[in-house]
Amino acid sequence: MATTFSSCRRHVLLLLQLLVVGASVGLSESALNKTTITSKELQMIHARLRSLNKPPLKSIQSPDGDIIDCVPFHLQPAFDDPMLKRLIKPLDPPKMVKNHEYANDTVADDLFQLWRSSGETCPEGTVAIRRTKEEDIIRAGSVEMFGKKPVEYAEITNIKGSSHEHSVGIVRGDEIYGARATLNVWNPQLRVSYEFSLAQLWLTAGSYSNTIEVGWMVYPKLFGDRLTRIFIFWTSDRYKNGCYNLLCSGFVQTSRKIAVGAAISPVSTYNGRQNTILLTVLKRDDGNW
Repeated sequence: MATTFSSCRRHVLLLLQLLVVGASVGLSESALNKTTITSKELQMIHARLRSLNKPPLKSIQSPDGDIIDCVPFHLQPAFDDPMLKRLIKPLDPPKMVKNHEYANDTVADDLFQLWRSSGETCPEGTVAIRRTKEEDIIRAGSVEMFGKKPVEYAEITNIKGSSHEHSVGIVRGDEIYGARATLNVWNPQLRVSYEFSLAQLWLTAGSYSNTIEVGWMVYPKLFGDRLTRIFIFWTSDRYKNGCYNLLCSGFVQTSRKIAVGAAISPVSTYNGRQNTILLTVLKRDDGNW
């Protein structure tokens, strides 16, 4: 998947690749409020952290508390999956789709994430990956649930009794090779920590059984704060498998200047400056996204 971001006409390229892998389980109310961790669970958490946080060549401290690790492209967590390693040569990053009107978009300004505010970036040959912390996994309720979309959400109802409030624009077609959308970036205020708000470009097939999602979101349970952050998500079987960002094998990160999951800055203000991101999702020449 190729994704292009912009803020006030900022243009940035981020290349990602999709493969169907992963697992998911349901989330109960008790898991949402879990406060005690057994020694066995702690061992599982530390093992997961070791698998996600690969040894970096360089680390960058973000003003919001994030740590961005600059990991060699071929050592990123996605390539822990043998199937994905066979599909993509780890030493040969995937190229942008050819002969497409968006393929020649140039990078005009990629300083739209807080960790880039000092002008520092990851060196050539590495990719920018937001470091996962112990508390990130604990908030999920279990190692298995970390990075997944919960099957059971704690009920947040509106006046019609629905747990989701949304507005959508839909384009349908038999053959879709890509999509592009410009989203205004806001920082919505949430009532509770397990509530979330987002704006996204969402490609689906098979009655939502296969999806690619990319956009911005505010989601304290996933990120541990209420900042507006770039996110990606995929599933191949109606959310039984799949995950956010780089928290399971599926997306291959190729950018050293954009970290998936990192905070966006600035955001739009009411009756003030408006900031947007321009998202592009393309099907590549080899059939992947």
